[in-house]
Amino acid sequence: MMEEFAFRRRRLLDYFEDNSIVILPTASEVTRNRDVEYQYRPDSNFYYLTGFPEPEAVLVLIPEREHGEYILFCRERDETMETWHGRRYGIEGACSIFKADDAFPITDIDEILPGLLENKSRVYYTIGVQANFDQQLFKWLNQLRQKARAGVHAPTEFIALDELVHEMRLFKSDYEIDLMKKAAQISVAAHKRIMQYCQVGHYEYQLEAELLHTFMQAGSRYSAYPSIVGGGENACILHYTENSALLQDNTLVLVDAGAEYQCYAADITRTFPVNGRFTQEQKSIYNIVLKAQKAALAEVQPDKHWNHPHLAAIRVITEGLREIGILQGTLEVLLEQQAYKPFYMHRTGHWLGMDVHDVGEYKLGDAWRVLEPGMCLTIEPGIYIAGGNEKVDPKWWNIGIRIEDDVLVTETGYEILSAGVPKEIDEIEALMQN
Repeated sequence: MMEEFAFRRRRLLDYFEDNSIVILPTASEVTRNRDVEYQYRPDSNFYYLTGFPEPEAVLVLIPEREHGEYILFCRERDETMETWHGRRYGIEGACSIFKADDAFPITDIDEILPGLLENKSRVYYTIGVQANFDQQLFKWLNQLRQKARAGVHAPTEFIALDELVHEMRLFKSDYEIDLMKKAAQISVAAHKRIMQYCQVGHYEYQLEAELLHTFMQAGSRYSAYPSIVGGGENACILHYTENSALLQDNTLVLVDAGAEYQCYAADITRTFPVNGRFTQEQKSIYNIVLKAQKAALAEVQPDKHWNHPHLAAIRVITEGLREIGILQGTLEVLLEQQAYKPFYMHRTGHWLGMDVHDVGEYKLGDAWRVLEPGMCLTIEPGIYIAGGNEKVDPKWWNIGIRIEDDVLVTETGYEILSAGVPKEIDEIEALMQN
């Protein structure tokens, strides 16, 4: 595993010009309330390059440094603190386990890092991400500028590190793909579990509890994002996370949930009937969304660009809504007017990786990015018809449907990492009757 992180650092170092330094702090711990902190999760860019999971750590890379290019600042071992809060890797572990060439106590960073910055021409850094660390870095630079008469030069050029790391992260290695497949496999099991568990009279949070239970039993300690479990009218709220309502008969429940496995995310959405049987109106809307997803998936090809799946999905959705009478007019005019937007207001997907809405440019210049093998994305069309819409027959009200899968671009097309969750109507109903 450490070889993977070392390979990434070597690739990154190839981008740097001479006389450069890279500085990348991990995420800070965040207080939830009073003296309780949120569960810690390292910064994705930092973890991508180090694999180091602890807070209060800073990565420094110095190309062609005599004593080693990879430096890690981290917490020291501390018997008292470890008794209260858990074990630490310490300076020794940073070198022996995480293969740092040098490691120093994070408490000594003010004394050591300014010296590493001396006479460097440029700094690769993520300005604006962590305001407190920004101020710390500016303080070190000012210290160096005050030494100008002694012949010390401070860096004069700052370059955004994000762009370089994000471009690397966009293309998944075999190691990363295996982790994403595991995250998807765990999430598939969880979605199937709640389809079988769901019944009229359950609360949304009870389905969420089954999700989390399945995640953790399979080795995923955390959700990749707060789970969305929206029954009935709540399914029409795109990022609904209250998950507190009672599930009613003859309604649908939309579940958008994914496990995180070793810092890699899954992101799956399925929509199914609370009582195990779709009504005719629900079937009509569901089949439009499913057809749109299949059309979008067909456009995931190495020679297609990012927007091709979205264009395919909105065409199918517009035509479908027109056929059942929710939209009126010719298809081309409705597309030109974006008449679908009151019912389908989001994009058809996003990049997926260490972050659920993962990094990477969607356009290069003014042109949509061409899909390439190794990219991972979601395909997730939907239709949402909120209650009270006077322009729509009430029989369609409170039907919210999204179908989302995790997709890997391959040399010949695509692979659906989340394919194990049923999405055909008869398959869903059959699973829910078991």
